[in-house]
Amino acid sequence: MRWLWFCAGWLMVALGVIGALLPVMPTTIFLIMAVGCFARSSPRFERMLLEHPRYGRSLREWREQGAVSRKGKLFAGCGMALGFAMFCWGARPSWPLLLGVGLFFIASAAFVLSRPSPRPLDPPPPPAAD
Repeated sequence: MRWLWFCAGWLMVALGVIGALLPVMPTTIFLIMAVGCFARSSPRFERMLLEHPRYGRSLREWREQGAVSRKGKLFAGCGMALGFAMFCWGARPSWPLLLGVGLFFIASAAFVLSRPSPRPLDPPPPPAAD
């Protein structure tokens, strides 16, 4: 079972990398899921993500506080709005589909916006010698 969590972790990392390159696909949510997978399979890779210079802070804030920064909320909201606009323009969906996707985005945005803002974190632990 451990190897399944490990493979799922790397799949989530791959999706997170794709999200970092594409403006309408999220990054952090996939990295949050990757941390969860690695927590069950590889403490080494879990630690690497939690100590990452760019994403580590956000991942630790989510894990410890369930918090999303103002900047994260702004980017998530704008990304969802842009994604919905591109969906409307590109797919020309039927009204029921448009309504369903719109409600999904509204619920997702409400969840992200309802998360608390982070309190100051303790500094990350020093890297462990392998």
